[in-house]
Amino acid sequence: MIQRNSRPNSPTLLSFSWTRLHQIIFSIADQAFSVGGMFVANVALARTVSKDEYGMFALVYSGFTFLNGLHNAAILETYTVYGAGRYRNHGPEYRWLLWRNNAVLGVALTVLLLLTWRVLSWIAPALASRSLLGLALSSGVLLTAALIRRMLYVQRKPRTAAKLSLVFFLTLLILLGITMRAGLLNGLSVFLICAVGWIIGALSIFRELPRKIPMEAFTDAQPNHRSEHWQYARWILATAFVFQLTNQGYYWVVAAFLSLKEVGELRAIYMLVSPVDQVLTAITFLVLPMLAHRYASKQVREFFSLWRMYLLGFVLVSGSFVLLAVFFGNPLVHRVYGGKFDDVATLLGTLTVVPLLMAIGNTMNAAMKSGERPNMVLYAYLASGAATFAAGIPLVIHFGVRGAVYGMLVSAGVYAATLGVGFLSFHTQMNVACGPAVNGMKVVSDWFGPVSTAPPENVTFVGSEND
Repeated sequence: MIQRNSRPNSPTLLSFSWTRLHQIIFSIADQAFSVGGMFVANVALARTVSKDEYGMFALVYSGFTFLNGLHNAAILETYTVYGAGRYRNHGPEYRWLLWRNNAVLGVALTVLLLLTWRVLSWIAPALASRSLLGLALSSGVLLTAALIRRMLYVQRKPRTAAKLSLVFFLTLLILLGITMRAGLLNGLSVFLICAVGWIIGALSIFRELPRKIPMEAFTDAQPNHRSEHWQYARWILATAFVFQLTNQGYYWVVAAFLSLKEVGELRAIYMLVSPVDQVLTAITFLVLPMLAHRYASKQVREFFSLWRMYLLGFVLVSGSFVLLAVFFGNPLVHRVYGGKFDDVATLLGTLTVVPLLMAIGNTMNAAMKSGERPNMVLYAYLASGAATFAAGIPLVIHFGVRGAVYGMLVSAGVYAATLGVGFLSFHTQMNVACGPAVNGMKVVSDWFGPVSTAPPENVTFVGSEND
């Protein structure tokens, strides 16, 4: 529904001010330190243990990625959109509510994983790996660290997030050095090192952590906050289940049809692609709250102007990475892994196209979420998951690890194309709601000109609960 608003349009969101530039720099630094720490730990482990053991670690870490997706759906994404949007006037209360919920979730997850590891140690000892025990002991801390960082971004404090990640990174390097010298580096110690690093990092910003606060004002103003939270989170939760099939599912496909050795090879190559993913994620952490704020504030022109800049930046970053990998990929693989994975080094150039396709789709993903239409994201992941079964599995069977890379390309392409269709519809609906009806050609032409006029006066812009 729409509501008129006589307020004039504000300037384009992404003006190149020093303040915004600093936010981007600190956001990228935060991602570099946070995910860079796990990257360094992965490389150290891949160089130290056998390919089979590293393959088991890759499968366990894929399981953590799944759990992280559920956590992201249940808490992080909903907090980002609502914390920067409809609940922005009750920030401290909303932060404390989710901090408390996250604590309960972390304890429950730790107990569940420990029980799982213990049961497996009785009935299938080969599956009760040290990596799984490490995940069980550290999962609550790792998920809480993600929540702290997301809260800092919604509060527009990427500098503090960068400080947190820097302390984590330095602590991790020190502990990695100690365990490698002592010959104790394995899947268990890697997870424990990461957990200790985040605990020390959180202590360094202790003043920024949520504090207990009376909730009466929030519950009075938002009596339906639980149902509203679930109304949005249910789509993201469903998305988290099928998201695994786009990329992470290929580790399980390779394990099922090939071996743990090939899982380790695929993971080792994909780790070299992850830096560009993290740069793009850093930008998304900044842009998603901004998009949500513009949507909640009925600033339609600024919403789409920001999205266009967002897309352009993503294409430039990921496209540059593809070129670098094509020219320098083989020497990079040799240098990073000491020649251990040279037999699959040629796959890196092809694999870098996956982040490019995903980047294009992820800009529309963020726009849909901030526009409170997460159902479209679910449909895109469902289509991508179907591509994994229809094309990915046959490709793995016939071409091995190379087939897994080709399958990832197919799945990423289907994901981006499906979101493109949904976004075109979303864009058209927004233009129809805010002015004269537009058709597909008008939407394309809008890329090079004004997106739309501001919402007409006296119209409120609110997402439908049925979307």
